[in-house]
Amino acid sequence: MTAIEITDKAAGHIKALIAKDDTAVGIRLGTSKYGCSGLGYTVDLVTEIDPDDEMVEDKGCKVYVDRKSLLFLLGTRMDWEDGLFSTGFTFSNPNEKGRCGCGESFHV
Repeated sequence: MTAIEITDKAAGHIKALIAKDDTAVGIRLGTSKYGCSGLGYTVDLVTEIDPDDEMVEDKGCKVYVDRKSLLFLLGTRMDWEDGLFSTGFTFSNPNEKGRCGCGESFHV
């Protein structure tokens, strides 16, 4: 099982984000307590590598995952949606057991 899979569309947007910041070396993907289901996804630029993070490289993108989130994110597919009502990263996570009604948070 791949730790994190990045689609071509997501890779393009990750590379564009990193290109806008000379100090960025990748992105950090994680989870935080959020919403009514308990967890939400976080995506941040990485300017300083945390040695405790797990680094995954896919399609030329470096994604750093904090260790506390790694078990929740194993096998997750990260994509980019550019729609009429929603634009941003989307996640297909085999570990999710359910989502809240609005789809903003999940539980495992």
